Amino acid sequence: MKQSWLNALLCCAILGATAGAQQKNPPKPQVEKSSPSENIANRPANAPEEPRAQREERRQEDAPQQPRGEGQKPSMKWDMTETAPVVTHHEINVNGRALRYTATVGRLPIKDLTGTTEALMFYVAYTLDGQDATKRPVTFAFNGGPGSASIWLHMGALGPRRVALQQDGMMPPSPYHLIDNPGTPLEKTDLVLIDAIGTGFSRPADLEKGKKFWSVKGDIEAFGEFIRLYITRNERWASPLYIFGESYGTTRAAGISGYLVDRGIAFNGICLLSEVLNFETLEFSKSNDLGYQLTLPSYTMIAGYHKMLAPELLQNMEKTKSEVEQFANGEYAQALQAGDSLTADQRAHIVEQLAKYTGLKKDFIEQSNMRIDVRGFTHNLLIDQKLRVGRLDGRYTGPDPNGLMDTPFYDPTGSATDPPFTATFNNYLRNDLGYKTDMPYYVSARDMAGATEPGQRGGGPFQWEWGSAIEGYPDTATALRAAMVKDPYLKVLVMEGDYDLATPYFAANYTMNHLDLTQQYRKNISYARYAAGHMVYLPMDGLAKMKKDYDSFLDQTANRQ
Repeated sequence: MKQSWLNALLCCAILGATAGAQQKNPPKPQVEKSSPSENIANRPANAPEEPRAQREERRQEDAPQQPRGEGQKPSMKWDMTETAPVVTHHEINVNGRALRYTATVGRLPIKDLTGTTEALMFYVAYTLDGQDATKRPVTFAFNGGPGSASIWLHMGALGPRRVALQQDGMMPPSPYHLIDNPGTPLEKTDLVLIDAIGTGFSRPADLEKGKKFWSVKGDIEAFGEFIRLYITRNERWASPLYIFGESYGTTRAAGISGYLVDRGIAFNGICLLSEVLNFETLEFSKSNDLGYQLTLPSYTMIAGYHKMLAPELLQNMEKTKSEVEQFANGEYAQALQAGDSLTADQRAHIVEQLAKYTGLKKDFIEQSNMRIDVRGFTHNLLIDQKLRVGRLDGRYTGPDPNGLMDTPFYDPTGSATDPPFTATFNNYLRNDLGYKTDMPYYVSARDMAGATEPGQRGGGPFQWEWGSAIEGYPDTATALRAAMVKDPYLKVLVMEGDYDLATPYFAANYTMNHLDLTQQYRKNISYARYAAGHMVYLPMDGLAKMKKDYDSFLDQTANRQ
């Protein structure tokens, strides 16, 4: 793992200066009207389309120019012409209540101090009709990666329409379709779903500008400027403001909170779903044992789900969860610290306890030097059944497509979620929201032109810059702490899943317990826990609980009392 941008996060360029570079008269929105009572799943095929001139202007946008000189690599560039957003009107039914809302789809420019557009950031905004904007909350939401579009939060959790999955969140048979989302918080808050530069329809002006934004610091600056420009153009400065980040999106959210509080933008609340602020808590290496310690309780919960623990442990998994947490912080942490100085009996005891709490064979644990990483666990828990266990969600299992022993890492979760989300979202954008473009929608920035394999890092232009090794592990927890102590009204909600190995819940708890906050500020942090994985909203019961938790959070914080 490369290292932190921490010092850089505290020394970002002033947003106010960038603000002056934005154009005073942005393009007016193209309004596409539909009957409020019309079911958006059944819009006629001849529904009004975006004006032809606007479509043609976009048509060539994702065919980057690649001038090539002798001995030179292609120089990829994208059209930075700003076009008007597309506006449509819809109605859904949520828990017996009809919600009429407006959807706005477009891209906002991110400009330098001279007014030159360096990137266009794609977004979809949902605003409930007939509301007072000065009192109506607005939530800015995004996934993480880094290099992930926000399709997952958009179509699985927050948006008014949701991918139809099985009740337990597993993959349904095709063809895939959408349903009204019973879990959308649109009743309580307007929503702005944002795609990071290089994902979705968000594009940098060229690869050099892309490199600027494909870093911890540059990414935070871009999202910070997007939020400033959105609340400016849409006159939402007086609204209660929220950030909702998932996975690396929590890293970004924490950084944004510290970045914008110094620029006059304070948030009522921040929701951190599947949190990672301090990457030391996730890193498995010979010089860092913390990751092994903090991931262990998640191994236990997943092993319990698959009935790989002893019957006495399965009888009460909450009790077992408490036991393994104590073991992880106590005997296991001490054993890792002792290293080779452990006696043979002490080592045998720790191996025995690890086998008890993980369901793994003792010889594998011994060969792993008592240090079990995620790959080792997911590849070995159900190896007797020739199945891999999911990393993003340990409930998912599947045979390895390339053979039991032939793949460095395989996560069945992605195979079960990518097809239904990708297919339905592309159809939804173009047909229901009327956003007509020939651009490919990049679910991952690693799918950009030039990548040797979709989803694989190294073949394409997208490369994330983590920072300097001298500065330590990547960390934005300090930025969140700064925002919390500068604004004593800021509240933080941490959402975490028991079966998540990408951002284990115990690691998130460790980070929040090491912010160096007094009780006055610690009381502003609350937790919501789920019997789910990284995307706690995939199963319907997780979605219902997430809506209840976030709605309650909004009710408690919108008035900043």
